[in-house]
Amino acid sequence: MTTFSADPILQIKDATIFQEEKTVLNNISIDVQKGEFVYLVGRTGSGKSSLLKTLYCDLPLQMGAIRIAGYDIDSIKKKDVPMLRRKIGIIFQDFQLLPDRTVAENIYFVMKATGWKDKSKMKAKMSELLMKVGLGAIDTKMPHQLSGGEQQRVVIARALVNEPLLLIADEPTGNLDPEVSEGIFKTFEKINNQGTAILMATHDFKLIENYPKRTLKCIDGKIEDSAEIIA
Repeated sequence: MTTFSADPILQIKDATIFQEEKTVLNNISIDVQKGEFVYLVGRTGSGKSSLLKTLYCDLPLQMGAIRIAGYDIDSIKKKDVPMLRRKIGIIFQDFQLLPDRTVAENIYFVMKATGWKDKSKMKAKMSELLMKVGLGAIDTKMPHQLSGGEQQRVVIARALVNEPLLLIADEPTGNLDPEVSEGIFKTFEKINNQGTAILMATHDFKLIENYPKRTLKCIDGKIEDSAEIIA
């Protein structure tokens, strides 16, 4: 039987987040527990994306401490960053699929980059992931042959290749119409119900209204936590 430690999947302690030279979030402390679903909201420029980029080491952490999926961001070595990114799935607003490769090749690309070698296991995993995100046999299609919603589902499947402990999603429904957004959101909920923690930056307040969850709001350089307000 697998035993899990009670440590949060994400711990941020006294961290200051910069966007270039500008401080966007000052001295913030947050915990996200394993299996939790948390929204991250705030106006453009309030620090949402900069915070997410700091979490997956796209921006350096200059002040404070962050521990995510067992890695200390403030002291992580460059060679360990790919290992960290295997433990967290990252989903962007603009899909970032490779346009000249099929759906299957897009998923295999991530598998090969993270050490998968057995072709039959790769094929079985790809089929399982596409089913998980509600897509049928579209593995031979090119990204341009898919709708926006289908492309985003492929991106989610790709992010789940290594069974991450945490999914970081930056405006995953930002380019989709409301009906499609809801379907994508329900896919995230399903993944969350299977034990993966989700931190989702969003501007979609209709979604938050319809599916209320703990919300972190970036405002005036601080983070307001709805869990603390309720408590």
